[in-house]
Parts: sequence; C-alpha cells; structure tokens
Amino acid sequence: MEIIRMCVACKESKEKKALVRIVKMKDGQIKIDPSGKLNGRGAYVCRDEKCFEKLKKQHALNRAFKAGIPDEVITNLQEEIFGQSKT
Repeated sequence: MEIIRMCVACKESKEKKALVRIVKMKDGQIKIDPSGKLNGRGAYVCRDEKCFEKLKKQHALNRAFKAGIPDEVITNLQEEIFGQSKT
C-alpha cells in the first residue's frame, strides 16, 4: 500500500517517496527529513526545482508551519536538496 502526501506548492498528491519532507522541530529548527521519521511538523514538496520556486514565491512553508520562515532558511534547504546555489 503506497502512502500519498500532497505537495504544499503545487497541491498535487504523490507517493511519499517522490516528495521531500521538510520538518519544523519543536525548537524551531527547519530541516530536511530524509528518513521521514523526525519528530515535528512536516510539510512535503516535490523533488522539482519549479515546485520549490513556487514554494518560495507563495510562502507555502510559512502557511504549512504557521510561522515566518526566513528566506535564507528556504534558500539553504533548496541548496541542500538540489546541490547548487540559487541567488
């Protein structure tokens, strides 16, 4: 049985394995959760740069986590996922 999650940027439902989980820890840290098992509030985004750009433009993580997420944190996540600098 496959687990389905929805991308916070494009709103498409996909298999959990096809998405990246970003978690907001209880201490406020935002990090990528490759295991999918870290404690905290999770949000999923497609493994697609266009979706990540949409996530940044729409401030989708701010809504998902009900908190203001600094742009540099989102940029760091993007670099960690896609392995290049975006400016």
